[in-house]
Amino acid sequence: MEEGQIEASNLPSKVWHSEVTVSVTGKPPSAVEEEEEETAEEADREVIPEITEPFSILDVLRISAVLDDTTAQLSILNYIMPVQYERRQSISMKKNNSLEKLSETSRISKISTPFLPKEETKLPEIQKESQYTDEFNKMQDPVFKTPTRQTIMSTEILKKIQMDRQFFSDIITNTMQELEESGTFTSLLKALGKERENKMHFYDIIAREEKGKKQIRSLQKQLLNVKRERQAEVQSRNEYIAHLKDQLQEMKAKTNMENRYMKKNTELQIAQTQKKCNRTEELLLEEIEIREYEQVIVEDRIEKEKIRKKIEQDDLELKSIIKLQAWWRGTMVRKETGGFRLPKKDKDDGKDSKGKGKDKDKRRGKKK
Repeated sequence: MEEGQIEASNLPSKVWHSEVTVSVTGKPPSAVEEEEEETAEEADREVIPEITEPFSILDVLRISAVLDDTTAQLSILNYIMPVQYERRQSISMKKNNSLEKLSETSRISKISTPFLPKEETKLPEIQKESQYTDEFNKMQDPVFKTPTRQTIMSTEILKKIQMDRQFFSDIITNTMQELEESGTFTSLLKALGKERENKMHFYDIIAREEKGKKQIRSLQKQLLNVKRERQAEVQSRNEYIAHLKDQLQEMKAKTNMENRYMKKNTELQIAQTQKKCNRTEELLLEEIEIREYEQVIVEDRIEKEKIRKKIEQDDLELKSIIKLQAWWRGTMVRKETGGFRLPKKDKDDGKDSKGKGKDKDKRRGKKK
């Protein structure tokens, strides 16, 4: 067994996950440890594809021997527990523990012969070692079941130890089964990763609880300060209320006299305002009449301006019509269309006139 432990310790450090320390110690890591874990996680992520490759048969046997030794130690720890806590365990838990022990010792012997062609001679040795550990556990059970540390450890601590022991035992058995089947231990890495996440979540909850306690303390201090301030404020306000009551009695006497004076004064002011309102009403009526007259004058001017513009527009239209008619008549005369034709002369004169007319038409065309 010692040789198996030494050979397993000689394995590369990258194989062992960085989360083992967190799951075993149960202490929150420091800032430096967090940085180391981050770098280790990055390295593990890169190494995972290499780890998934199955180990050789010799490595599987070495690791299985180490894990078997670990399960034996966990079973010893189970029997070290005090009697009071052992009595509280259910019968099903005891049966499960006994079945796990039997399965752990028998798993190594159930490795198939074609999978182990060269290491068949080592299997009997491993089986003998597992039998020796079982016999040792049976011999030591009555001794370790005595309540030696019952007065020191409380029930909750014992429960925690039992839960942790069961957790590690389950992980190791699953890892051994995976090693026997495929030669890898990805289930171990997954379990450790999950446990690390749970631990970090637990530490976050503790940090939030501490923060909440600090906030509660600060709020309690603020509440006490606010209460003191409110008490002082209430006292000062009571004094101020008493002072105001004294002033109120004085003010009542003054107000009675002032009311009589104000009544007469208001009557006079009402009469004056009535006169002013009547005067302003007359002025407003006059102003309304003036504005109505101005509106009529403006409308009359606008109407006259419209008539004038209409007359001018009619004159312009008439002039343009006359010009258009004169232009049309001129074109009719020049082109000798309609009733505007010149008298015919001799043929020679006609030819000359035609030639001249063509020349004139050409000139007119050029001008156009």
